[in-house]
Amino acid sequence: MSNTINTEHFWMPFTANRQFKARPRMLVAASGMHYTADDGRKILDGTSGLWCVNAGHNHPKIVAAIQQQAATMDYAPAFQMGHPKVFEAASALVAIAPEGLNRVFFCNDGSEAVDSALKIALAYHRMRGDGLRTRLIGRERGYHGVGFGGIAVGGIAGNRKHFGPTLAGVDHLRHPLDIAKNAFSRGLPEHGAELADELEQRLLTLHDPATVAALIVEPVQGSTGVILPPKGYLQKLRAICDKYGILLIFDEVITGFGRVGAPFAADYFGITPDMLVCAKGLTNAAVPMGAVIVRQDIHDTFMDAAPENAIEFFHGYTYTGHPLASAAMLATMDVYRSEQLFERAAAIAPCFEQAAHSLQGLPYVKDVRNLGLVCGIELESVPGKSSARAFDVFLKCFWEKGVLIRTTGDIIALSPPLVIDKAQIDQLFGAIADILKAQKAVPETEAAFA
Repeated sequence: MSNTINTEHFWMPFTANRQFKARPRMLVAASGMHYTADDGRKILDGTSGLWCVNAGHNHPKIVAAIQQQAATMDYAPAFQMGHPKVFEAASALVAIAPEGLNRVFFCNDGSEAVDSALKIALAYHRMRGDGLRTRLIGRERGYHGVGFGGIAVGGIAGNRKHFGPTLAGVDHLRHPLDIAKNAFSRGLPEHGAELADELEQRLLTLHDPATVAALIVEPVQGSTGVILPPKGYLQKLRAICDKYGILLIFDEVITGFGRVGAPFAADYFGITPDMLVCAKGLTNAAVPMGAVIVRQDIHDTFMDAAPENAIEFFHGYTYTGHPLASAAMLATMDVYRSEQLFERAAAIAPCFEQAAHSLQGLPYVKDVRNLGLVCGIELESVPGKSSARAFDVFLKCFWEKGVLIRTTGDIIALSPPLVIDKAQIDQLFGAIADILKAQKAVPETEAAFA
């Protein structure tokens, strides 16, 4: 089928367009743990799509909810109007959110959620008479979407270098990955909590804490290769933010909705941020939706600062709280609860961990790191060809093994749907192991990694 499709006009995101269009990898259907390729092959989904299809593909309850809503009301504006399901959706999200986070601002994806959270942080300080707090702090190798705010606080050079200046007044904390001390950690690394002290000892000393509005971090840095926080690290960040009146924002676009065996990573780590950003698994990716969950006192500051009958927050989107997205979200929350998928993920995580670390000692594997149902496998790079080795594994997994993985640089990132079983875990890691063993048998030539 792919040979008959005109691929010329679609400019694909985050894709080597020329390489893809030379031999397209087309998916035409999905169900449960599998995609179907256009040649009829079943493809085991080792990445939940893009970290997002937590309940498995085409769940019948979610599909039915979207169909029913589409037949009832396709769209309703969120500016000065409402519809019941968006209010129900907000309540359902608060019901599983960390205690104290009980006001929800909806948007359309993680990028918009991050930019919304940053705007809330800046406006909050201004409205409470602390307008000097305009600086935002992110983290090296952090990924916070592709809006101008998100790439400013994000720490991925490739996402920033082509676009010139983004936001002024942004700085970055060093990331905590230290393979030399923590290689092949099972769960949280033992070493590196002291890296959190750099927030106070370096950045706040340099910039003056009275000018810092917010710190945004992913509890687990996902898109840059599964960077786990050392034991005690996030707790230190929370304490420093409390000490200096800085808002702490958790970007849980990836870690939310069962990925680490709990509703949110905030629950897993026992830390409540001031704002929590989520998307992806919020609707099982069936309809785009994102959200910022905030403390009530932050919300109330906006309400109290504005004149009666005035708009309190000049921000929003045409599709905020879209009826189809709200219906999908409500159905998704019901599936998570009724099928106990968060508990299922926690129960199968030890099996996932064991399979991941079975790769230790295989050719080119320099580190394996895991938490819950997320895993990063870091490979030795081909000299002079960064990312070639992992991308070769990606291609062979798809074409030869019927398995979908994700790569970032020379790191393989795995994040399967929470419905994965032991046999599928074995298939996923077995495919990677077979390919790495076969790579070792082939000389590292230009042709081998073309």
